Amino acid sequence: MGLPFLALDAGAQESKKLKIMMKSAWGSDDPTRASFPFLHGLALADVGHEVRIFLTGEATYLMRKATVDTIFPIGWPPLSETRVKIVARGNPIFSCGACSQARGVAETDLKTREAKFGNPAIFVSLMLYSKIAKVFSCDILHWLPLRSFRPI
Repeated sequence: MGLPFLALDAGAQESKKLKIMMKSAWGSDDPTRASFPFLHGLALADVGHEVRIFLTGEATYLMRKATVDTIFPIGWPPLSETRVKIVARGNPIFSCGACSQARGVAETDLKTREAKFGNPAIFVSLMLYSKIAKVFSCDILHWLPLRSFRPI
């Protein structure tokens, strides 16, 4: 069974264009999982959907060039190639500011990755902007429909 928002029909694509946020905490300890928000985001962007990526926890290490250049997911292109493609499509990447600072990820790391620091207000704004959120953390993969999402 396919996911309806991945329809390749150009007419359906225009009317069903979605705004999607990908949130991940997976880092370099699992290269394939670390690549998921970028790989899935690229697939969605390739068929016309708007994608935003928000990295937290261990995933913030992916903002360092030395780290991202060592990420080779099993069966997929290197993360460095995928990241370049998703940025080229205009899909912004945010790295949790507190998480990044705690891990020594500096603003210069983000500038070379064409990313920005995020914070709780940005995270909430991305949730409200998006119609769907894809959450990658621990061993859980969730699609969250955001029709009923309300900030506390």
